[in-house]
Amino acid sequence: MKFIRNIAFTAIASFAVFSMVTYTACNKDACKDVTCNNGGTCINGTCACPDGYEGTNCETITREKFLGTWKGSDVCNNNTYNVTLTVSSSSDEVRALVNNPGGFGNSITITGRVSGTNKLTFSDQSAGGTGRILNGTMTFNGSSMTFDYTVTDAVGGSDNCAGNYAKQ
Repeated sequence: MKFIRNIAFTAIASFAVFSMVTYTACNKDACKDVTCNNGGTCINGTCACPDGYEGTNCETITREKFLGTWKGSDVCNNNTYNVTLTVSSSSDEVRALVNNPGGFGNSITITGRVSGTNKLTFSDQSAGGTGRILNGTMTFNGSSMTFDYTVTDAVGGSDNCAGNYAKQ
């Protein structure tokens, strides 16, 4: 009787070990053949890209789709201004330069940082020699763009502005 019990126990144990080996062999590494560029990380077979990059393998520089000339208008504290601005490359791939923000003139250029796949964020950017500081976000949607920003002057007054632009 002990002999049969030992054979049954050995058979069950062998089956359990065989099943575990077979199960773990079927769980393949989904990231084994995935190469994520530009600091991307593979998660379950898909690249998670850092800000500034997108695409299947993080191969595309996000800011490239923002570059160009944009025309539109800004509404600041109930005043409307026609504005043409230019978005161009920076030496840093996760940043872009914006010339003539808010219509302050072609001598004014601010630097935005790419955040997500459709935004440039601006923090504490000089908007002219009179102590004006600009903070805001540009949001891109194909050939249109919005620019929500605040300009604070040297004495603490501020203008809240909303711009709408079309790519030229």
